[in-house]
Amino acid sequence: MKAIIGLGNPEEKYRYTRHNTGFLMMDEILKAHSVTLNDKFNSFFGKKGDVLYLLPKTYMNLSGNAVLELMNFYKLKNTDILVIYDDATIEFGTFRLKKNGSFGGHNGIKSIINRLGTDKFDRLKVGVGPVPERIPIDSYVLGNFTNEELLDISKMAIKSVEVIDFWINKGIEATQNRFNGKVI
Repeated sequence: MKAIIGLGNPEEKYRYTRHNTGFLMMDEILKAHSVTLNDKFNSFFGKKGDVLYLLPKTYMNLSGNAVLELMNFYKLKNTDILVIYDDATIEFGTFRLKKNGSFGGHNGIKSIINRLGTDKFDRLKVGVGPVPERIPIDSYVLGNFTNEELLDISKMAIKSVEVIDFWINKGIEATQNRFNGKVI
């Protein structure tokens, strides 16, 4: 089994913020795979074949609680999950896939690392940066995308479906080689 985990915040007021990029990518992935969600693991959860889909409802800072619950229930290994999230240090329109690494200032990833006890899990970082000068990063990531950016986010979400399908079938290294870089 494989699990695709999109990070975000569940309230409607956060729907189109940069910090909700993981949820926005998942919207397209779920649609493309015809996955219906229900409540489980304190998350929006779906299953289609051998693939699990999880959008934690715990808010970003406690994402690890839902991820750990899912992994324990399905007896998943760290190598079975791919976490999708925003990264304000990466140029907007860029995907960066990683096999492991630090939390890089992202509280959702920090929570997952703390709960799993390891930083060794696959990630799809979606570039939403750079942060403009004189704007605190918290304000920037909790700010809404512009209308133009939302059009580009839609294109990125469509591309994320291809990335996820490739990762499921070929693994992280092949996916990195094919998809790391500018998407739009």
